[in-house]
Amino acid sequence: MTTFILLLITGLGLGALYFLVASGLSLIYGLMGILNFAHGAFLTLAAFAGWEVGRRMGLDTTSGFVVSIVVGALVGALFAALTEFVLVRRLYERHIEQVLVTVGLSLASVALFEGIWGSDPVYFQRAPWLTQTTNVLGASVGNTVFVAIGAAVLVLVGLLLFLNKTRYGLIIRAGVENRSMVTALGIDVRRAFTLVFTIGGMAAGIGGVLASNYFGYVSPLLGGSLLIFAFIVTVIGGLGSLAGAAVASVVVAVLQQFTNYYWGYGDFIVVLLLAVVLLVRPQGLMGRKAA
Repeated sequence: MTTFILLLITGLGLGALYFLVASGLSLIYGLMGILNFAHGAFLTLAAFAGWEVGRRMGLDTTSGFVVSIVVGALVGALFAALTEFVLVRRLYERHIEQVLVTVGLSLASVALFEGIWGSDPVYFQRAPWLTQTTNVLGASVGNTVFVAIGAAVLVLVGLLLFLNKTRYGLIIRAGVENRSMVTALGIDVRRAFTLVFTIGGMAAGIGGVLASNYFGYVSPLLGGSLLIFAFIVTVIGGLGSLAGAAVASVVVAVLQQFTNYYWGYGDFIVVLLLAVVLLVRPQGLMGRKAA
């Protein structure tokens, strides 16, 4: 029973990290129709920026940890906004070019990060309370798991409130449905779409800092490894569905944890699940069928 509880909660923590990355992917695709393959670069740069600032303040302190999250969120948001403004804005109706540009940016970013920080993972000392565990029904669960889960819940609630309760959220959803009509009303849809990219980058930035603390290191390949599962989660949940991404994150991560522990084939099972979903329900668990 203790093992079951431990695997379940750590699976939820891993799912929280997947969601923080997948939420930005889902938001950008659902509202703008863009598959952003450079999303992992936002995460990686934010993780390194958070680590650089945090280690100067002391990553082994609570204040250093909090500041690293704030810096990571800001860097991720800025990088995403610049990417949309400089590269993506001119390619909204050119999907092949979108893929080529974002894939190229992703590869170039990894090479740049390796040139600056090296290709090997950089391990660091975390705040003492993050390295400690909390007892849950006899299972000792790392505190980083609970931090990741809490952050994912806050991001999900914040995104839903933003899209449904704010003026810009309504403009963005209206612009997706009928961009020309919203533009005719004198509203700058381009600015709203830049905001979507910015919010997606911010979520990725938070995920990058939390992932580095979860695993205990930063690496140029950190974003790429998480991006693979984030794309799987996004497809399984339904492209463009935040709720679907949340559900799929939990399902994928928990299944992965249990399968890895008992049989060691967690990644294979996740890919198999993706194949089954695409065959049985191509639009994903909570996605909408194309007209």
